[in-house]
Amino acid sequence: MKTQVAQTSSPPQPASPAQRVSRLRGRTLSYNALALAAFLCGWWLLANALNNPYIPTPLAVLQAFIVLVTHGDTLGNPLWLHVWASTSRVLGGFLLAAAIAVPLGLVMGLYRPLYDNVRVVIEPFRFIPPIAWIPIAIILLRGYPRYIFLIWLGAFFPIFIATIVGVPRVQEIHQKVAQVCGASRGWIIRHIVIPSVMPDIIGGMRVGMGTAWMTIVAAEMTGGEPIGIGRMMVNYGELLQVPYIVVGMILIGTLGFLFNEALLLLEKHLFKWRAEVKLQ
Repeated sequence: MKTQVAQTSSPPQPASPAQRVSRLRGRTLSYNALALAAFLCGWWLLANALNNPYIPTPLAVLQAFIVLVTHGDTLGNPLWLHVWASTSRVLGGFLLAAAIAVPLGLVMGLYRPLYDNVRVVIEPFRFIPPIAWIPIAIILLRGYPRYIFLIWLGAFFPIFIATIVGVPRVQEIHQKVAQVCGASRGWIIRHIVIPSVMPDIIGGMRVGMGTAWMTIVAAEMTGGEPIGIGRMMVNYGELLQVPYIVVGMILIGTLGFLFNEALLLLEKHLFKWRAEVKLQ
């Protein structure tokens, strides 16, 4: 009798963490591509159904984008110059806002009575939109400082409030352990308070960056210069050229998205120790 040796296949090996991350990223990209395709399809169907000359199709917007890239705007200014001008203005106002809001928020968060005693002055300014400051900006400022001032107003308070709110969330036990070990107040602030508050600060920066890009159109309307995405949109608005306006809107949205993704990458790099909260 011949004995037959059963050949058993080895069980499948579980995917490595790198493979799981790669699959998740691929799935996310696929879903985003499908969402974008569905959006463009819905836009095309709506534009064709309404048949309104002021509601352009995606193809008309693409053609306007090609014209801007190849020939520039009505004044001959290239599209990249508009993009660079708006980006530099947003970054200038945003960085100035972060440079002032973070230290000021830390000080007022650490010395809470200081904030409580002056909040009647600070809080009302938070609810005044940057657009309301345009007449004062036109009177007092000109050129690049005018852009920076308006964008700074839009980005400052989200970062400032996020920093103040984040300070009380620092774990008290971490401070007490450091004090028991003989750490000074300055050491505790540098090595415990600031790293613990940084996630809130990055979150506030993301909100502030969004507000800065939303303010750019208003800021460039008052700048008195023909360069900038907002200025380009206003010029084409006066000519009722809606596809070119939509190109400007898409550019602002895309640039804001890219800056937001950069802040997310920075957050993931700085805070790898944070566990993600997931619903199982």
